[in-house]
Amino acid sequence: MADQMQPWAERTVEVPPQPEVGVPPQRDAFQRGVASVGKPSTRRTKPFPVVEEVTEAGVPDASTPRRPMSWHLAQLRPGREWSAGGALFAFVCWGIWAISGGGNLASPLLIFILSLLVAVGLFALARLVGRVVLEQRLGRVRRGARGAHLVTAVFLVSLGFAWLKQTEWIVSAWNWITNS
Repeated sequence: MADQMQPWAERTVEVPPQPEVGVPPQRDAFQRGVASVGKPSTRRTKPFPVVEEVTEAGVPDASTPRRPMSWHLAQLRPGREWSAGGALFAFVCWGIWAISGGGNLASPLLIFILSLLVAVGLFALARLVGRVVLEQRLGRVRRGARGAHLVTAVFLVSLGFAWLKQTEWIVSAWNWITNS
């Protein structure tokens, strides 16, 4: 037995080796001295997206499976806060412009709806350019629509500032602040 002068010695008991008891079975990934963190089955990983094989004519190969519509819609989600923020800013600026103009709001409402349709068209054009340039020409994988949302947001914010520049009392207030 160990020296009893040590404070831990009285709590330690020597166990003789038992030949019938073996080492308990370990997992394949067990390494002596390395703690296992987490369970491999509980980790949620996403596989890397794969660029579709494209034939000479620029059409995806028929042997490759097509992705579901939900996957394509999920690709539009990253970056949507940029477009939503730009649309909100444009809506507030349009509201200030429309109310300060007085009169009937039918034609300003039509202008706002047409402006939103132009923004949607710009978003679609940015996605198309991204597909042609990034995926087909450079062979890269797009992981979302952040760039197209950013282009759309810049358009909507500049549209909002254009509406504010047409509002007389905001222009006069801006001139008063800058000339002071």
